[in-house]
Amino acid sequence: MALKKKFVEVEVPIINTTLEVLESDDIDKRTIKLDLSRKMKGKGIEVTFSIFKNENHLVALPKRIILLKAYIRRMMRKRTNYVEDSFTANAKDVEVIIKPFLITRKKVSRAVRKNLRNTAKEFLLEYVKEKTFIELCDEILSGTLQREMIPKLKKVYPLSFNDLRVFETSQMDKIDFKAALEKGSMKKEKKSQAEEITEELAKARELVKKKQEEKAKEEKKEKAKEIKEEKEAEAKETQRKGELGHIAQESLQDKNLGLPKEEAKEDDSEEKKEKKTKKTSKPKAKEE
Repeated sequence: MALKKKFVEVEVPIINTTLEVLESDDIDKRTIKLDLSRKMKGKGIEVTFSIFKNENHLVALPKRIILLKAYIRRMMRKRTNYVEDSFTANAKDVEVIIKPFLITRKKVSRAVRKNLRNTAKEFLLEYVKEKTFIELCDEILSGTLQREMIPKLKKVYPLSFNDLRVFETSQMDKIDFKAALEKGSMKKEKKSQAEEITEELAKARELVKKKQEEKAKEEKKEKAKEIKEEKEAEAKETQRKGELGHIAQESLQDKNLGLPKEEAKEDDSEEKKEKKTKKTSKPKAKEE
């Protein structure tokens, strides 16, 4: 009967993750390859980790970092030159192999390429002395080392791309695992603090957004009220203008046609009354 395969959890402190690896007798000092292109947001990086036993759990530490060929090919452009080199350097704890890779913005002479190669080598030899291998791996993955290298190389010639094609060591036994694990735990703490800060910022943004929405609603209501009032005022104004127009029309009728019928009737009645009074007054005079 076939035995069931068992998986063991392996802690990877440099990228703050845990992996599941098949359990075996020779799991200690076994290597695993990880493609971190997705984690590095499209930057084609492959990292080889060495697994070590640390008390009751397994820990994976980086042994080799390489840039994928497909990624380098994607970075290359026409009418440009690339500069590469390979040399060994002494870090704080181990000896490392470094292979820098540079791409110029335009085609340059051999002298400029040589100057770039020498400048990069000098900078890296000095920079590596002060750091441990794990610290350097962390800086390469975060892009700190590359950013530090740019100002020095810019003085020689502007570059479109600069990175380390290969960074590795064969002296993994000399690495201080405790320091590496402490660094990993510190990174986790920093990450948790950063997460807390981001959560607080998100909450603050939500509050600001709510306030802005409420303010916008109030402004909308006020605007609608103002528009309503303006419409009512316009309606009143049109009504008043209509009344004035009607009065003006009546006055024009008075000028053109004389008095209206009602006033004419009133004048007729007054004339009739006067006639009646005259008729009644005449016989009284004769009697006298």
